[in-house]
Amino acid sequence: MGHRLPLARQSVSPNRGRPERKRLPAWFKTTLPTGRTLKVFDETRERVRENKLNTVCEEARCPNIHDCWSRGTATFMIAGQSCTRGCRFCAVNTTKTPPELDPEEPANLAEAISNMGLSHAVITVVNRDDLEDGGAKHYRDCIIEAHDRAPTVGLELLCSDLDGNIGALEALLQDLPLRVFAHNVECVPRLDRIVRDPRASFSQSLGILREAGRLRPDLKIKSSLMVGLGETDQEVVDAMRLLRDAGVHMITIGQYLRPSDRHLPVDRFPEPSSFMMWDEEARRMGFEAVACGPLVRSSYRAGLLFDESEGAEPVVTRDSTGSAISSLQDPLANNELEGMAT
Repeated sequence: MGHRLPLARQSVSPNRGRPERKRLPAWFKTTLPTGRTLKVFDETRERVRENKLNTVCEEARCPNIHDCWSRGTATFMIAGQSCTRGCRFCAVNTTKTPPELDPEEPANLAEAISNMGLSHAVITVVNRDDLEDGGAKHYRDCIIEAHDRAPTVGLELLCSDLDGNIGALEALLQDLPLRVFAHNVECVPRLDRIVRDPRASFSQSLGILREAGRLRPDLKIKSSLMVGLGETDQEVVDAMRLLRDAGVHMITIGQYLRPSDRHLPVDRFPEPSSFMMWDEEARRMGFEAVACGPLVRSSYRAGLLFDESEGAEPVVTRDSTGSAISSLQDPLANNELEGMAT
């Protein structure tokens, strides 16, 4: 029998007669760009509108859109708008029979990346279990086309698990013009059966990450964890160790937020001190780039996180917007967050 996820305490609204969502804690805040960074954000937004582009940043209402766009980073989703899996945390539509792949998508994506004037682009995908190779050839075509059209833009692929198909992964990665290969384990192993689709698992995800590093030792390997799903602080640390032992170089950890009443409820909101502890543990384990915080998402400051993995200044010390929390930051800023938690 699988483990049951502890439900968050809920109160009944006298007006609506149904459970209310947990109120966001006081430390859920971020700041808007100013000066030069605001100018870059406005320019990026204008290019998006002029070219009628669709970005995950806007569609998912990412809290870090101002931060990333003002730094020349954006995230695009390819292979359709519907996923063949039904993870209980995810807002993407689910279907057993998604539409056929768009043969024009590689060219359209390349044009979008080129027109936006980006320095780093994250290309994320939906699961395509309906395809023999899980969509690997299409992903490859998109990345090659994007690189040919915008060779100076750093490319990061946030890939599916390809249903564990190592042959498809090898075909995908062979000589692929990529900086970062990312795949998210999403939650700690104990919660797999509660949080993720039955076809996904921590062990299968770990195998994809490990094999990607073996096949392409020149790439940075990246993964992400959500918290607030029923895990303990120690389980997060244990999952981080498994990722590091598998050869993952970069890690992000962020708070799960419920997309709708049909999705898993939030179990808890870890306080800033927990995110700071995870940040310290990750750096102690040897991760080359780390971002932990309530508003951190898997593509948070993706370009700068890659730079950090290459030896540049840590992301968390660069004009912090409050999304990430680290002991490397100004102590006064962290004390303010702790005060809010108290």
